[in-house]
Amino acid sequence: MTGDDFEEIALPEPPAADVGGEVTFDQAGIDALFGDANEPLPEKSGLRAVIESRVVSHERLPMLEVVCERMVRSFATSMRNLTSDAIEVSLDEIVPVRFGDFMSRVSLPAMIAVFKVPTWQDYGLVTVESNLIYAVVDALLGGKRGSAPQKIEGRAFTTIETSLVSRMIELALREFSAAFEPIAPVTMELERIETSPRFAAIAGPTNIASAATFAVDMDGRGGRFTILLPSATLEPVRGKLTQRFMGEKLGGDTTWKDHMEAEIRQTEIEISTLLGERELRLADVRALEVGQTLAFDVAPDNPVEVQCGGVPLARAQIGRRRNHIAISMVTEIGQEQAR
Repeated sequence: MTGDDFEEIALPEPPAADVGGEVTFDQAGIDALFGDANEPLPEKSGLRAVIESRVVSHERLPMLEVVCERMVRSFATSMRNLTSDAIEVSLDEIVPVRFGDFMSRVSLPAMIAVFKVPTWQDYGLVTVESNLIYAVVDALLGGKRGSAPQKIEGRAFTTIETSLVSRMIELALREFSAAFEPIAPVTMELERIETSPRFAAIAGPTNIASAATFAVDMDGRGGRFTILLPSATLEPVRGKLTQRFMGEKLGGDTTWKDHMEAEIRQTEIEISTLLGERELRLADVRALEVGQTLAFDVAPDNPVEVQCGGVPLARAQIGRRRNHIAISMVTEIGQEQAR
């Protein structure tokens, strides 16, 4: 088939709207097409407002701040011994964050260390920014003091760099564990070091965590690192971390405690002794008469059960004392309940 077999077809012109003169657009017309930029966005409500809320509601942990302050002093001394440099360490902030928001704000390239807390059976993170990584490597390899280390962009961290920074991370975890000693004996063990936040997901994106950021200065070079502890990790010691100072009684008053204990000890209670039990049909119960004898499968020398309000307390031997029926305890109070 050749091009001569085709004939050109005249297509009709597209219909045009009758605008009746010159077309002009004013601000009202533009707003009608694209919407008004000044118009307030509709407020979210209900479950969606709760899910998409950026506000992090978190209980304040005063003792965690004390732990971090203790860690600052000890970590600075340990880093001076490690690098032989004049090192200053300070605590920047302790803030509650959502785990997903924190990981999305990690400035790459960075090292993300995953550590395990065997005592609490959970995990935590230590993120080290690139400035501190190069500063630590430069200091441990004998770099010139006071000069900023040269950064090499566009490549992954070498095995030597990872090994040197891991020494600093292990040192930080050891000092952080020692700072926790007055609150709870704990050991934090470095498990692995990642460079991608995707491989360091130890909690859900919406889970709440506490992030403590520390600044390290080594003669003009340095950077920051952050210790992240999810709420699930801190749950075993949350009660102690919410105290305002060590040894707090959480509002307890020993005077009232002693008074209540004394009053309870003076309370009068009624105890009863169960001689025996026997099952009867309802017809037999209705046929009971005065003077009728009921036999129990209990010998006279068998211990009887002492009760209070229907609760078994102990076992006792029944007898007689000064023309009165008496019992002699043969078991301690509470042993009968343990059976």
